[in-house]
Amino acid sequence: MELGKRQMLMVVKKVDFGVYLGREDEKVLLPKKQVPAGIEPGDPLEVFLYKDSDDRLIATTTVPKIQLGELAVLTVAEVGRFGAFLDWGLEKDLLLPFKEQTAKVKKGDSCLVSLYIDKSSRLCATMRVYPLLKTDSPYHKEDQVTGTVYEISDRFGAFVAVDNQYSALIPKKELFQPLHVGETVHARVTAVKEDGKLDLSLREKAFLQMDADAQMIVKRMEARGGVLPFTDKAEPEVIQKEFGLSKAAFKRAVGRLLKEGRIEIGTNRITLRKKG
Repeated sequence: MELGKRQMLMVVKKVDFGVYLGREDEKVLLPKKQVPAGIEPGDPLEVFLYKDSDDRLIATTTVPKIQLGELAVLTVAEVGRFGAFLDWGLEKDLLLPFKEQTAKVKKGDSCLVSLYIDKSSRLCATMRVYPLLKTDSPYHKEDQVTGTVYEISDRFGAFVAVDNQYSALIPKKELFQPLHVGETVHARVTAVKEDGKLDLSLREKAFLQMDADAQMIVKRMEARGGVLPFTDKAEPEVIQKEFGLSKAAFKRAVGRLLKEGRIEIGTNRITLRKKG
């Protein structure tokens, strides 16, 4: 019998409160409300094994949202004294201990997790999923991908599980907008490393992104009365705070607007030109 996995077990005994599965020297209870009609000793039954509220091994015919060796995005049902409790499709919620959280979670949050068996032989969840992520993705440079942010590092950037299974990173230099753990991102593959891991960017190629950035700058300026109180010579931190752009991206977009005659650049400001 394997805790945390679906497996085929034999019915060995029927009782008033359910049936026992396994064999005479090692059996587990399947509660009566879960027993299929007409089941008899000797019949095979596929079940999932976990621990009930009294820490007893129990079987269920319900298919959980995750089992050992898998990754899944689960929703936080409650937060208690020892951690968060996740909805994994079974009667008893799954514990995500505080020490296994890569970011603090609250009720209603989503997080990518895997299962492990703790020191007390109970199933728990962990957000530290890196060891389970694969490096043999089918993606190539410039492909568009979708993934879940599972950890954010001040040093390296945002770690992402592409398709919730492949190892990827949005490098710190590419983080021009705030992200949070559990967020779904749509990104572009900028590199496939020798070890198979992916580097990602949330932005398009420079020549494609430039138009979108230029339009965003115009809208922000219109909201500010058509004037921006700094130029493309401003400090990178000022540009980042105002637009979420790198200085290089800002200069490219401003250059495009200047070339199109849509703005004027003064000593310490940029002004929108009136149409017509």
